[in-house]
Amino acid sequence: MAEKRVVIVTGGGTGIGEATARLLREGGHHVVISGRRAEPLRRLERETGALACPSDVGDPDAADGLVRTALAAYGRLDGLVLNAGIGRGGAVGDVSLEDWHDVMRTNVTGPLLLLRAAIPHLLDTKGAVVAVASVSALRNGASNVPYATSKAALLQLCRSVAVDYGRQGVRANIVCPSWVRSEMADRRMARFAEEADLKDGSVESAYEEATRFLPLGRPGEPREIAEAISWLLSPAASYVNGSVLTLDGGATALDPGTLAFDFHVAPRGDAEL
Repeated sequence: MAEKRVVIVTGGGTGIGEATARLLREGGHHVVISGRRAEPLRRLERETGALACPSDVGDPDAADGLVRTALAAYGRLDGLVLNAGIGRGGAVGDVSLEDWHDVMRTNVTGPLLLLRAAIPHLLDTKGAVVAVASVSALRNGASNVPYATSKAALLQLCRSVAVDYGRQGVRANIVCPSWVRSEMADRRMARFAEEADLKDGSVESAYEEATRFLPLGRPGEPREIAEAISWLLSPAASYVNGSVLTLDGGATALDPGTLAFDFHVAPRGDAEL
């Protein structure tokens, strides 16, 4: 087996973070999982042997403490998965400053603080960073300004690591998923099902509606994203640096101007085309 690596995964209790932690543990690697809620982390710790470290990495002391926990337990740090994130909606004219600051603190400032704490140790091991952004970093939707802006900022934050530290052996890459089944996405789909008055009001029908136009025609699964993250962390991706990998079922390959040729597209409610 390849040399065991030590990887921190933020937002590690559910969704993409959980799937990534499970996959890395299956490969025999040491994993430290963080998140604000202790219970999902403790459950995953019991099930996989990953080391749970409940923390809010938007706090500088917590970010430093997470890295110290990994070093105390395993003596080194080889990888960092910046997966923790939250979503809030709103257009420029109506987004609340509270929502704006909450999203930026979690999705941008937290990764910056953790990178600052981790970089000296990643330099020692010539380690790798993977940021979990979103297709919202590349394409936008209505009333999505705080989330989309934060994910675009996270993308460039990670690319800055690639540029500034690549010559010293640290690689940094970004994955941009579209809809992926997760706790956070399920909550959004539940709201969508209610808002759009879908046929049975179920989360499943909401996913079906939201991904109808994707070339693959379905949401992603957390394990599918985890496989890409694991590869980017590994020596198999040794010449991949500063790259943006879209994991979106073909969403960003599609020209929305052609949708009307294959589908009947109509506005919902008072929306205008």
